[in-house]
Amino acid sequence: MTPHQPLTLSFLGAAGTVTGSRTLLSAGEDRVLVDCGMFQGLKNLRRRNWAPFPVEPSSLSSVLLTHAHLDHSGYLPRLARLGFRGPIYATRATSDLAEILLLDSAGIQEADAEFANRHRLTSHVPALPLYTVADAERVLGQFRNVEIDEWVEFQPGWRARWTSAGHILGASIVEIEYGGRRVVFSGDLGRYNDPVMNDPSPVERADYLVLESTYGDRLHEREDVLKMLHELITRTVQRGGTVVIPAFAVGRVQLLLWYLYRLRGAGRLPASLPIYVDSPMSTDVTDIYRRNSRLLRQSAGELQAAFQMPRYVRDVQESKALDVSRMPKVIISASGMATGGRVLHHLKHYAPDSRSTILFAGYQAAGTRGATITSGATTVKIHGEYIPIRAEVQHLSMLSAHADADEIMRWLRGFEAAPNRCFLNHGEVQASDTLRLRIKDELGWSVFVPEHLEEFTLP
Repeated sequence: MTPHQPLTLSFLGAAGTVTGSRTLLSAGEDRVLVDCGMFQGLKNLRRRNWAPFPVEPSSLSSVLLTHAHLDHSGYLPRLARLGFRGPIYATRATSDLAEILLLDSAGIQEADAEFANRHRLTSHVPALPLYTVADAERVLGQFRNVEIDEWVEFQPGWRARWTSAGHILGASIVEIEYGGRRVVFSGDLGRYNDPVMNDPSPVERADYLVLESTYGDRLHEREDVLKMLHELITRTVQRGGTVVIPAFAVGRVQLLLWYLYRLRGAGRLPASLPIYVDSPMSTDVTDIYRRNSRLLRQSAGELQAAFQMPRYVRDVQESKALDVSRMPKVIISASGMATGGRVLHHLKHYAPDSRSTILFAGYQAAGTRGATITSGATTVKIHGEYIPIRAEVQHLSMLSAHADADEIMRWLRGFEAAPNRCFLNHGEVQASDTLRLRIKDELGWSVFVPEHLEEFTLP
């Protein structure tokens, strides 16, 4: 192999959508996949998980992960099942979180297939999981940990560096060098001045940049989150209701706990108001955040206090009891877009209750129950039945862990020179194109929005 073979960039996912992030860098026989996400949301996207992988999985040299969220890591067990045997490089925190997320995802796949077969709810006989727990356990053995801010030669002629992207614990910007060219992948950029996560690390240069554009056409609201949470919880409690918060187990639960801790410490929430985290996964993830507090913005002592504040519910019977109790309370439960998990049982119980509040805390992808509810629907389908929505519905989108358009532009202005080309992925079409025009107009960069499976040669 010579260091001057043509370098190609192929978008195997997250092109024109915010899910299924998979980008391939190829040079000769070397094939490096950056992220290996599962498609989520609308059915036509989910069907891509079952399509043949665009390249032979056994031909991939390695996978480099930006972070652990399933839209970036969730296809890995399937990839291994199909023949990928190479190493998967990620920060230690990403590896720890991926273990929880992939095993949980596999368990859900198996349970959904078993349920569909038992109740004959499938046109495919028998219904099969996309991958199994055994597949997830196998692929976890392929993970290799990297240190933040250190260059790693991950295969001959290739090296990479992971720097903090904010967003969630372990999330990284990945810089890859091959043949004198540097290709930078932003991963999912976090917020500036987030109370828990550090700011995205600045990057000085890139020959080519692959940039996320989730909020490329929007700005987050600037309202005082503590004030809004205080008012929302107070009026719900005064009505005798319960606040149900569907929340992403990784990142969002921990951010909410920090805000609730601040409110309670300031005397703005009654010490007697019960706060529950009803999600075994969220419990495990919060423990990982606790152990990695050195990577976070707040002091270890403050974070320990915040994460010890709620009651963590593991037992199924205790979870069911939360829906029997008439006492006002706050229930934080996964999943964040109400696509599955224990939160569905709480929604079935509390959505019809006009005293209660359903609070969504971040991005709601098209096709999810969260998107349906926040759009003002009067009913939502859960477990095969239509549930009326009489509860107050609120959506604090400013709790998103993604940089908004202004924050993306702030990060881009940290580059010392323009890349030869900037590619926008991980965004809906409108968001990506709006950001494309803004970068072109304000920075004068060459910007392109790739389509699904589109391939580019990088001179």
